[in-house]
Amino acid sequence: MARTKYRFNTKTLSYEKIELGWKQKLFRLSSFLVASAFLGLIFYVLAARFIDSPKEKLLKRENNQLKAQYNLLDKRMDQVADVLDDIQRRDDEIYRIIFEAEPIPREIRKAGFGGVNRYKKLDGFKNSELIKESASKLDQITKQLYIQSKSYDEVAKMATNKEKMLASIPAIQPVSNKELKRMASGYGMRMHPIYKRRKKHTGMDFSAETGTEIYATGEGTVVHVEKSRRGYGNHVIIDHGYGYKTLYAHMSKFNVRSGEQIKRGQVIGYVGNTGTSVAPHLHYEVIKNGEKVNPINFYFNDLTPEEYEQMIEFASQPTQSFD
Repeated sequence: MARTKYRFNTKTLSYEKIELGWKQKLFRLSSFLVASAFLGLIFYVLAARFIDSPKEKLLKRENNQLKAQYNLLDKRMDQVADVLDDIQRRDDEIYRIIFEAEPIPREIRKAGFGGVNRYKKLDGFKNSELIKESASKLDQITKQLYIQSKSYDEVAKMATNKEKMLASIPAIQPVSNKELKRMASGYGMRMHPIYKRRKKHTGMDFSAETGTEIYATGEGTVVHVEKSRRGYGNHVIIDHGYGYKTLYAHMSKFNVRSGEQIKRGQVIGYVGNTGTSVAPHLHYEVIKNGEKVNPINFYFNDLTPEEYEQMIEFASQPTQSFD
């Protein structure tokens, strides 16, 4: 029940009941409503700022769970990257070496994705850096897996052609030399017989009588047949594929022509003394990817381990070369 208010009238010396007009009542009501609304707004703002609603609490829990899942996913991607690194190392250092293939350059395997704004659409979120880092790792792993898949396709193809490759790689001595007595000079720095100074000898010399048969040391295609009175003299070059070529120099005559397909052990010519040569012999070279390498590493079909050790000993002696 509302209180009744009175005021003292000094003229009549009596209390009179205070009667409010409708305007005053409306003003008081309006003031009360405005004040209530203002206080309510303040309480709402404070509650919204410092007190989470059930829906907000649920969303925060979901966000924390998502962040935890992102961190877990990030760690798992690191584990996958470590496994992938090991696979790549095995591919480069084992499988590709077995099949005489060049390793895939690291800059190709590890190359990133172009474009500075590639992850711009992920900006503006509370955990943008975490999301962008995870997306970048996933892209990197995806690319490396693609490159590795292509590499294994290539290795599988090389494995299929392994038999042909083994038949093509130089693997026997170019002249009959069962007792290893025809090895005259090895690969390396040797005294030149004409210039009388130490010079890099880029092959191996096999002494033999003029007319001794010369054998192709692996399957391939004759790519060069040349008659000459200088340098290598009459010589033949065979391309074996897989980056290998062999050269046979100072021949007396040929038994092949350019473009001919050759089998290992096939007679391609005969020992001679043509070009820059001081005695009948065969100068034999093995060329791998354009570089002349030591032929002593390519007689594995001919020699036992003991014979190989003996040949190494002969080849290491500082003898004078024949050309």
